[in-house]
Amino acid sequence: MMRSLFSGVSGLQNHQTRMDVVGNNIANVNTTGFKRGRVNFQDMLYQQLGGAARPNEDIGGVNPKEVGLGMTVASIDTIFLQGSLQSTGNQTDVAIQGEGFFVLAKGENKVYTRAGAFSLDRDGTLVNPSNGMKVQGWMAENINGTTLIEVSRDVGDLAIPIGSKDPARETSRILFACNLDKRLPFIPEGTTDEAVIRAATWNTQIEIFDSFGSRHILQAQFTRVPGTANSWSVNVAVDPQAETATNTAVGLGEGGTAAGGATTFTVNFNNEGMITSAVDAAGNESGGANAGTVVMNVAYDVPFTDPDADGNPVRQQFTLDMGEVGSTIRALTQYSKDSSSKAVEQDGYTMGFLENFKIDRSGEITGIYSNGSRRAIGQIALATFANPGGLEKNGDTAFLVSNNSGAANIGPSGVAGKGAIIAGTLEMSNVDLSDQFVDMIVTQRGFQANSRTIQTADQLLQEVLTLKR
Repeated sequence: MMRSLFSGVSGLQNHQTRMDVVGNNIANVNTTGFKRGRVNFQDMLYQQLGGAARPNEDIGGVNPKEVGLGMTVASIDTIFLQGSLQSTGNQTDVAIQGEGFFVLAKGENKVYTRAGAFSLDRDGTLVNPSNGMKVQGWMAENINGTTLIEVSRDVGDLAIPIGSKDPARETSRILFACNLDKRLPFIPEGTTDEAVIRAATWNTQIEIFDSFGSRHILQAQFTRVPGTANSWSVNVAVDPQAETATNTAVGLGEGGTAAGGATTFTVNFNNEGMITSAVDAAGNESGGANAGTVVMNVAYDVPFTDPDADGNPVRQQFTLDMGEVGSTIRALTQYSKDSSSKAVEQDGYTMGFLENFKIDRSGEITGIYSNGSRRAIGQIALATFANPGGLEKNGDTAFLVSNNSGAANIGPSGVAGKGAIIAGTLEMSNVDLSDQFVDMIVTQRGFQANSRTIQTADQLLQEVLTLKR
């Protein structure tokens, strides 16, 4: 008689636990990054009234006689299904599409979360604004002038230095990929008529920068070589209109040197309009039989600088890149089409300030500077686990490593099964209200049925008590 009472009590208690989990799911239906829970039941102990007997020659076997003593909670699982992604437009909001967790740190302690509603604190550190925990990742390093992110290092705090300076960068390479019009007048050999020469000349200009970030104008003047069909003389000058000469020199030697510090070189094309070589005033050739990239070095005096130890002015050198021999892609060409200065680029810029930043699908944070340059700042780290269901909940929509979760495998997005990072979005709760309401009805009915078991057992006991009357 008493067994049914305790079975009913266990049913009430454990259905109450299930209702607690359902209530928590519904309460967090709009919690960013929340993962719903699920309760599984199992039967409990059994009292054996009679054991099993095997069959013999006279009679068959007998099954055991057992009375159950109720039920208990088998497990409370966390369901890590992907929640829907909601666009917010906030550049520090990030969501994970696929597997993985963001890594947050408070001192030496780390927690893991799917909630990516982050922001910057006063020091520019990327944090969870609700508790101040710092988002972990890798900061970019400048190694030999190249910005690199070493994801093999241990993770650390991510800081975005809004307003920081991007030093000026001197121009070291200029790409000339313009077209020279084949239809320009042919210049007979020995011609000195300036009008004829001017008609067969094309000027291009591009802005370049010195080591201070000061702007200069590079002018390249292309003129047909008299008596030739596919050769052009190129006269190069930096700041040709400046009051103080910049002493431009062009050549394939060190510092742009050529015979007599010449400012001209010759560029040659084949009959298909593709570049073949460039020759400086001393006869040194780039390209030609050696193929490869056709280049020419240019050097000039940087104004308003102190002279070096030998009393010479500070000179800056850069390379004119005219493309690959025999190529028409990003290379100097000669076709019967209007001459152009399109697709001409250089790699220098003036000093700038960090004004904005973007986060891409790999979690890389790229700074956008006022001078137009873009530079990697850092990269957000993700963690995966062999058994994410084994993680312990820590509140604040975060999880802790447990004995059954496995160690955190921390790395960049898209590596070893880690998902993509979507900036400007948040992952919503994966709670399905319709599913939870149905589960609530089932739980309620189970609770009611167990209460009826207790009520009926009590009535039976009451009948026993009345036997003495």
